[in-house]
Amino acid sequence: FDIQVNGYGGVDYNQNDLTLEDLRLSCSKLKDDEIEGILATIITADFQDMILRIRKIVDLRKQDELVHKIIKGIHIEGPFLNNADGYRGAHPKAHILRPEIDKLKELLYAADGLCRIFTLAPEIDTNNLLTRYLYSCGIIISAGHCNPNLEELKSAIDAGLSMFTHLGNGCPQSLPRHDNIIQRVLSLKDDLKICFIADGIHIPFYALKNYIEIAGIENCIITTDAMAAAGAKAGRYTISNIELEVGEDRIVREPGKPNFAGSAIDMPSSAFNLKTEIGLTSEEVVQLTSFNPSLILKTKT
Repeated sequence: FDIQVNGYGGVDYNQNDLTLEDLRLSCSKLKDDEIEGILATIITADFQDMILRIRKIVDLRKQDELVHKIIKGIHIEGPFLNNADGYRGAHPKAHILRPEIDKLKELLYAADGLCRIFTLAPEIDTNNLLTRYLYSCGIIISAGHCNPNLEELKSAIDAGLSMFTHLGNGCPQSLPRHDNIIQRVLSLKDDLKICFIADGIHIPFYALKNYIEIAGIENCIITTDAMAAAGAKAGRYTISNIELEVGEDRIVREPGKPNFAGSAIDMPSSAFNLKTEIGLTSEEVVQLTSFNPSLILKTKT
């Protein structure tokens, strides 16, 4: 199971003209790669485009048995994120918004009950208003592309925050030595499910090994944050109209920029890395890539 997939097999889920043929092709590739289910992830873009893309996933999912089986729900990542460079990653600054409950309701209405996870920045969610509302709706609230201080994190957890999106990413390449978002989240490991990308690019394997040991297998989830290049060859792709370049090294970047922009890894490769690079047992790998995320997806479909 993969709870954060922006696209796969050459198909970008964040496009206004996504077709059933393309989405079925992508889901077929996921099935071939032994992925039982995903959360299709819609990222920050023009607000009306986000609405359209969410509705597109909802509508296409109703039209095909395989698509319905593979896409278990939707993960909305943005637009209520920290807009500072480094923390926002590849999310376009022009479309990052201050939290508004009415806009949140528009996004959830478009998702028609399929939103399973919503990623936001706790430090801009005044009085945890959006977090509390999402919690009341039974939606998992995940922090990501954010820089809350420790008290803001604890307050958000009290309001319903229960996950962190791809820790070690969505933050500047240089951070304060001790008081930084990675250390704060790890200190709250018993209150959060922490997601990681296991490609060795977003996080060096030795660091990922440390993070998993500190947080505990039971508190960790491996995701891919895959974009269209996952399960496809190197080249130029788009995600939400952002042009990206994928090299033979499988690193995804905006041309001319140093930050990473999603990943091109697939889950079978992630599992292989966990065994060979980190030394986890087969049982531990299954827990990280299947059992723990399956608990997230155990909602009505």
